[in-house]
Amino acid sequence: MPNLKDLKNRIESVKSTRKITKAMQMVAAAKLRRAQEAAEASRPYAERFTAVMAGLASAAAGSDSAPKLLSGTGSDQTHLLVVMTSERGLCGGFNTNIAKLARSKAQELQAAGKTVKILTVGKKGRDQLKRDFGDAFVGHVDMSEVKRMSYADAQGVAKDVLGRFDASEFDVATIFFARFQNVVTQTPTAQQIIPFAIPEDYEAGETLYDYEPDEEAILADLLPRAVATAIFSALLENGASEQGARMSAMDNATRNAGDMIDQLTIQYNRSRQAVITNELIEIISGAEAL
Repeated sequence: MPNLKDLKNRIESVKSTRKITKAMQMVAAAKLRRAQEAAEASRPYAERFTAVMAGLASAAAGSDSAPKLLSGTGSDQTHLLVVMTSERGLCGGFNTNIAKLARSKAQELQAAGKTVKILTVGKKGRDQLKRDFGDAFVGHVDMSEVKRMSYADAQGVAKDVLGRFDASEFDVATIFFARFQNVVTQTPTAQQIIPFAIPEDYEAGETLYDYEPDEEAILADLLPRAVATAIFSALLENGASEQGARMSAMDNATRNAGDMIDQLTIQYNRSRQAVITNELIEIISGAEAL
């Protein structure tokens, strides 16, 4: 049984930890507000952009002159998985859930005889996947110096992916990220970005558009932007999801620290009472002996 001094030191240590987790929770809450606003503000543009692209793509689908980013290479043998996670931990199961989804997809593709290549954005995903798929890694994008996500950061990732596609390093590219729902819910999501996939719920409108220049020329210019837009939207969703997960995790840690302090305090008081009782018994026994 620990003595009183050990228990007192333990209580002080847990109290210090609780102060840290409470501070981290408050910082995450402040960052979450900005990140959530950025993610939600990007959704209407990304959705409308995707709808326009879907309209153009459906009009140009099947054309021999359609861009490769739309028609693909004619094969789906080699897959590039772009796994987006955070640079820091202490955010619950946020990184683990994204890595789990990517790992499941990679294993499914390998079981089907496909070649898998992995590009990671954020070191937490790299750390979790490197043990099982170390041979499949083709690159890593370090975001540790990025304080606030911008479109230029997404363009850097998109340029890397498009360069690999132009060099015929892969046939299909899929990004993995967590879509922000609320503080306690972040949904791991896989989205194909190359070749451009027309959404399943897309319905062509009755309005007919006359494009100038033709659809293929417009697509050739817009498809690379669509890749960058999808990556930027995913990075913003990830940013909000990370802060939401961290806020929730630190809140749970603060509560657990409070419960531990209560238990240790009860144990300390019982031990202290036992010491006092023993001293009283010794004093009374000594007095009776006299």
